[in-house]
Amino acid sequence: MLSRLSRPQALAVCAVPVVALIATAALAPLPFSLTQPGLTANVLGKNKGEPVITISGAATRDTSGQLRMTTIEATGPDTSVSLGDVLDSWFRTDRAVMPRDAVYPSDKSTKEIEKYNTEQMRESQDAASEAALNYLDLDPAGIEVDLELEDVGGPSAGLLFSLGIVDKLDGDGTGGDLTGGRTIAGTGTIDADGKVGAVGGVALKTQAARRDGATVFLVPEAECADAKAELPKGLRLIPVTTLKGAVDSLIALEKDNGKVPSC
Repeated sequence: MLSRLSRPQALAVCAVPVVALIATAALAPLPFSLTQPGLTANVLGKNKGEPVITISGAATRDTSGQLRMTTIEATGPDTSVSLGDVLDSWFRTDRAVMPRDAVYPSDKSTKEIEKYNTEQMRESQDAASEAALNYLDLDPAGIEVDLELEDVGGPSAGLLFSLGIVDKLDGDGTGGDLTGGRTIAGTGTIDADGKVGAVGGVALKTQAARRDGATVFLVPEAECADAKAELPKGLRLIPVTTLKGAVDSLIALEKDNGKVPSC
């Protein structure tokens, strides 16, 4: 015959599996990636000693200021992320927790993901070059644009590449710089027609931009709310939907004529 347990004894017995369950959950890997502000790079300058933008077949101009593309850093696709890691990042403004599938394709190996990101970067660079030359009404057949940026993958630098090409070839169209001597940062995909697309991670990218000296951040219009969520002090947001709109906004900012859109 079984004896009846007292309330304290029953609680003690029940607590053992509960504690074990919590401990197991805390240590078990979860399907998340942890992200943080990543590197930024001035597309008007050099990366690891080599120019990011090289143009042949057309005269280029010296530029001032900076156009900085921005990134986020994420834990690798094979990195084990625990509940403790998630909770620690969840309450920090300089970290974000994202579903792993939102960062990496779930059906690809690490090498396949690296290859995929490299391909996306190359396609983005081709589209950025075409968009910039189309905007300037220049014949792509007679002008060669080479874009080199190591250790960065994906398509999110497209807008900044296009702006860098436009600045090197034409500036603001009247002899001045698109940047007005400022440090401008931003993000956004771009297609050959100059349409700017959303990218994700903009709240962290604004932090990377401000950390590296930017005072203006170009953001895809659809992501204004995300960019404003943790906006660093001293960073101005300018929403964009097209390359032309981005150029017009920078020229308006340079000339201080009050026609600069805001989020």
